[in-house]
Amino acid sequence: MFKFKKKNNIEVSQKLLDEIKIYIDQNYIVEKTYGMLFEDRAESKEEELESKPELMRAKMSMDRQIQMHMPYAAAPVHNFTKNLDAPFSKILLNIIDQKGKTDVEIYKRANIDRKLFSKIRAGKNYMPGKKTVVALALALELSPDETDNFLECAGFALSKSVMFDVIIKYFIDNKRYDIFEINNVLFKYDQPVLGG
Repeated sequence: MFKFKKKNNIEVSQKLLDEIKIYIDQNYIVEKTYGMLFEDRAESKEEELESKPELMRAKMSMDRQIQMHMPYAAAPVHNFTKNLDAPFSKILLNIIDQKGKTDVEIYKRANIDRKLFSKIRAGKNYMPGKKTVVALALALELSPDETDNFLECAGFALSKSVMFDVIIKYFIDNKRYDIFEINNVLFKYDQPVLGG
């Protein structure tokens, strides 16, 4: 659980909270909206197919053809695994070197402990959670595009339908990388905080 330390207890200004509120209003997409759109669209498609038998027959024919000619079904697994990216740990360490930073600087700025960082560093197959990857991206002061690529390497993305992600995106878009300031805002919005 995140603990506010006296020296890091940054009071969040009303101006910052107002900016974030505007950013959220412009960028946060409530999941219900997506769900309603998909349901409405699915229902209208089904109704359209039922009302036109020729469309229904064409759809059934297309479904059969897709099932018969699935190119991936017969391909061996090694065909897909040979094009995998480098392990996350290697990508992380390369970025740290490119930025001219030290491992200690990064894990302290990310507010994660040395043991977790060592596990990431040593484990070629170890995959940290999304909050840890986001904290590392902030510690590395990555641009929005770099952050997207970095998260993708770990199998994650920032979504406009997740409040936590929208808040993180605000800080990255505005080049504000202080994890304690970000955690104060996340806390005010009842979102999980970053680091340990």
